[in-house]
Amino acid sequence: MRNLKRVVLALVVLAVAAVVLLFVLENQQSVALVLFGWAAPALPVAVIVLVALLMGLAVGPLLGMYIALRVKGRVRRSSV
Repeated sequence: MRNLKRVVLALVVLAVAAVVLLFVLENQQSVALVLFGWAAPALPVAVIVLVALLMGLAVGPLLGMYIALRVKGRVRRSSV
């Protein structure tokens, strides 16, 4: 059973890696983003999308922790 889990995990990791690789290979055209007059250098679309994904993966848990700490503080204050 342990080996089966490892094989399934390896297959899932390989599938995700293949999808990411295909995404990067299909999105090689360069674009320049402009926001409020600030222009970013021209980068491939895949780089911009992957950076946005990684930023979202970092910001999501941080906001979750912030909200959880605020709720925990409110519960403590109301129980005192």
